[in-house]
Amino acid sequence: MSQADREKWNERYRSGTYVSRTHPSALLTEWLPKLGWGGDDRRALDVACGRGRNSVYLARDRWQVDAIDISNVALDHLIKTASAENLSITCFEADLGNPENRFKCFFKRDQYDLGILIRYTDLSLLDALNGTLKDGGCLIVEEHLVTDADVIGPQNSKFRVEPGALLNAAAGFEVISYREGIIDDPDGRPAALAQLVARKTSP
Repeated sequence: MSQADREKWNERYRSGTYVSRTHPSALLTEWLPKLGWGGDDRRALDVACGRGRNSVYLARDRWQVDAIDISNVALDHLIKTASAENLSITCFEADLGNPENRFKCFFKRDQYDLGILIRYTDLSLLDALNGTLKDGGCLIVEEHLVTDADVIGPQNSKFRVEPGALLNAAAGFEVISYREGIIDDPDGRPAALAQLVARKTSP
């Protein structure tokens, strides 16, 4: 990405493009209770968090969340929400499209119980996320899938993944669940998605 990309995303958030998307990912809400975490000492990393709908959901469930995004406008919104509700969310502004910035950003190696990557298309991030997770930590990823169906999401196929690509990118993980297909979003609109739940295992 570049400064132009940052401004593009900032303008989208300023214009309210995503203001109605306050619900967390259905994949996250489905799987979080199944993965068996308890207590208050749980850490999560939300990559490309946007306005922070998933970070807020996790923090309301007493997770400590580090949230990363390129848009300072989106992060300012998340910071205000976290402050108003006294939520444990720490925000980091970073251009994840730059590999050098990416690895500076993922500074807490082997520290997270959970990593999430929701609808940000860069499968090379899975290797970086592997390094941030504790042994046994889990990864939840959802990507727009290439399709000819009439669905929501990006029109440009470069912002979608080919069938099987997400599963192949997760070769370093123990896959718990993987599925592809047309799924209704919580707001009722159809989306073509590849969805992954995986666990980091010891080498």
